[in-house]
Amino acid sequence: MLCLAAALAACAGAPEGGQRGADANMPPGVDTVEEAVDGLEVGHRLMAAGEYRLALRAYYRAAASRGATVDVLSALGSANLRLGRLGQAEQMLRRALEADETFVPALNNLGVVLMETGEYGEARRLFHNAFALDSGRSVDIRENLRRAIEKSENPGYREPENDNGFSLVRRGNGRYLLLSAP
Repeated sequence: MLCLAAALAACAGAPEGGQRGADANMPPGVDTVEEAVDGLEVGHRLMAAGEYRLALRAYYRAAASRGATVDVLSALGSANLRLGRLGQAEQMLRRALEADETFVPALNNLGVVLMETGEYGEARRLFHNAFALDSGRSVDIRENLRRAIEKSENPGYREPENDNGFSLVRRGNGRYLLLSAP
């Protein structure tokens, strides 16, 4: 009888599963044995999906874990380029090229930044180097080089301006208003 009372007392003291008190309501812990997904890989996937701000954050996480490698710096420059932050993109891409002057993606993307800022001569040189290092396989680099050659050989070329007397004004949530000049 005494043994039965001791066994019942032991069972009543511990809730099911052997947990006690407040721990009984806690969710199970996270398995920390597995490696986290690489921030650079996540950033590349986000860039492909058009999520440039999130990609930039993933690339910064990659920089924190990997360090400022040529891959990370080039990726940061590419994300900033897609966000229209040309100054930051140029800075990151130049740093990437300081680390490895033969890194084709950084050469191409820096050339794109320079084309956007009107530095056609330097852009042409960068595209030429990227094209040579890539052995002419990339259609995008070939097209960028062609455009840079056109722009650098014809410095007076300008995109046609909108002189039709109309302007488009955004009114919110996908609504636009077409206004004519008086």
